[in-house]
Amino acid sequence: MTAPAWAAPAMRRPIPLFALAAVVSVLSGLCIGAFPVGLGQILSAIGLSDAPLDDTTAAVLYAIRAPRVIAAFAVGAALAAGGAAMQSLFRNPLADPGLLGVSSGAALAAVSVIVLGERVMHIIPPGFRPWCLPIAAFIGGLAATIVVYRIAAREGITLVGTLLLAGIAVNALASAGIGMLVFVADDQQLRTLIFWTMGGFGAVTWTAIIPALLVLAISVPTLLPTAHLLDALALGEREAGHVGVDVERLKVRLVAQVALSVGAGVAISGIVGFVGLLAPHIVRMMLGPAHRTLLPAAALFGGAFLVLADALARTLVSPAELPIGVLTALVGGPFFLWLLVGRAARGGL
Repeated sequence: MTAPAWAAPAMRRPIPLFALAAVVSVLSGLCIGAFPVGLGQILSAIGLSDAPLDDTTAAVLYAIRAPRVIAAFAVGAALAAGGAAMQSLFRNPLADPGLLGVSSGAALAAVSVIVLGERVMHIIPPGFRPWCLPIAAFIGGLAATIVVYRIAAREGITLVGTLLLAGIAVNALASAGIGMLVFVADDQQLRTLIFWTMGGFGAVTWTAIIPALLVLAISVPTLLPTAHLLDALALGEREAGHVGVDVERLKVRLVAQVALSVGAGVAISGIVGFVGLLAPHIVRMMLGPAHRTLLPAAALFGGAFLVLADALARTLVSPAELPIGVLTALVGGPFFLWLLVGRAARGGL
């Protein structure tokens, strides 16, 4: 797939343009909210302006708005980069990180902590309690990925079709587990579960997101050096092997990195659908399939998209807040159907 003719003049230097769009989205996310903040005040907060900054505005920016915007951008970038990698692994532009069961496994572990954690929380030192939920979500996502991979691995060969089917099965089992926990949860826990299972950044604090952000800071950038390997894999596993790519090692690396990044993302925001499908596919339509530009551009696009989606989520029905998964589904669902109709018209799957 090549970039369309209309995109070529504007995309001679695509990464700086996507980076600029990401910066604009972050600044917009910091400005937008029930408590409006001016651009001059944001520049003053980071030392680039002498505009007055009162204590209330500083508290909103530093304690509430900044961690939320940074978390949204990091999660969006992780989901988008992971989606691009999964689409290359499955050689299918309709693939998504959620196919491996990472998101569902992480959500099941997080929901378990919310519903059952009070029984053991008293033995955990108070300073570590805010870390329990993100760490549990991360471990749950990683465990789901290990199960899926062990099922799909046969005599040193990873069967991609089996990997996909195992992921679907793990997703179903995790959903059943979440349903059982929802059944036994009390009213207060149910309110927390709604945002965890539908996604949201309303409870984000620096303390809660630092562990996951550290994982994202490692796992997402380390996908970028695989660009030339993914280009070779797009030709087919046999062809990639002929040009010197260790295909099985690459599969293990991709699955592990996507599990780390998506599990850490879910640990922050809960389940947010369609970003891993939407962002890389739109970028591929604009720039073409070369992963040297696709991976960083998709990460920037996904981060910017989720920051703006979060800004809408907290303002559309203010003072209430929409689950961000609702907004991403409203955009991603029709987009996915459009992709399916287009592929069916061309005789694809």
